[in-house]
Amino acid sequence: MKTHTNIIYIATAEKEAAGGVKIIYEHSQTINQLNIKDFSSQILHLKKKKSSKWKNSINKFLKIQSNSKYFGWQPEDLTVDTNYKANWFKNKIKVKKNLSFNKKNDFLVFPEIFAHLAKTICIKNKIPYGIFALNGYSLNPTNDYKNLEEVYKKAKFIISISDNITKCLKISFPGIKNNKIIKVNISIDKNKFNLKIKKKKLITYMPRKIPDHSETIMFFLRKHISKKWKIQKIHGLKEKEVFKYFSQSKIFLSITKSEGLGMPPLEAAIAGNKVIGYTGEGGKEYWKKPIFVEIPHGNVIKFVEEIVKSTKEKLPKNIYINQRKKIISKYSKEKEKLSIIKILNFIKKIKKR
Repeated sequence: MKTHTNIIYIATAEKEAAGGVKIIYEHSQTINQLNIKDFSSQILHLKKKKSSKWKNSINKFLKIQSNSKYFGWQPEDLTVDTNYKANWFKNKIKVKKNLSFNKKNDFLVFPEIFAHLAKTICIKNKIPYGIFALNGYSLNPTNDYKNLEEVYKKAKFIISISDNITKCLKISFPGIKNNKIIKVNISIDKNKFNLKIKKKKLITYMPRKIPDHSETIMFFLRKHISKKWKIQKIHGLKEKEVFKYFSQSKIFLSITKSEGLGMPPLEAAIAGNKVIGYTGEGGKEYWKKPIFVEIPHGNVIKFVEEIVKSTKEKLPKNIYINQRKKIISKYSKEKEKLSIIKILNFIKKIKKR
């Protein structure tokens, strides 16, 4: 008799737009849309208990050091956000509203920032789980490295969304076998952009990740571009509004920290922008000229010089169109579906053992 498997993705209750949450939602939603009778999926949103937040705030105010020798979220600090559902983009996810699991039917997937929680939630209760590594530079959410080693060793698989993340995983956990890491595609829906709209002399950027770099770039830039060009800060907006600005702008500035595979630069490129800035390392997978211009991290002077240069040059339209087509093909919904089916087949094999 076949066993029905419910794949439960763990996510944070993000107040602001976050690419990782979008990717997790997309996976869960796609599993349900595939309508494979042996599988279903839900999202479980974790948040810190109010009592834990108050305790942390009081300890900081009174400068009281924690009794715990480990940093990071701890199981006793957690609760489920039963009312949360990201409303900054359209989605049709199903939400799980409790921390009760069935070891026979449930399969949990932890993002790397919560991977250490698998010890208490899954290993101790013999619940199968996997890890979704969305950022190779966030693989240490706690300094309890013994726990992390065990969690990664006992995970049924580890999902990676970029070559850079895979390299980070192998460096951080050298004992991981290659066949345990599953490389998957993310998708970006080109139909969400208005590609027929007339472009404006508009530059867009997101300051949230490195606000001090953003401020310095804007300060250096202020006297060097024509007043015909406008600069639009995109922050705290819903996906629809962000895509509207991407469709209107000609240049997008990538001002980001190290990350697994930045989505905004890809979205901006598909919307017809030239992208200038930091790759976040993970972005090097797609960061190719002429659409993408890499700036060495922290080189603000070169950043400003490239922006000024780009406002004065005419974009090679045909080359840009061809490169955009390749990006759209590489990050298509169909390829993402095939990746997700690969995960489901992997889980099927596990269940048969």
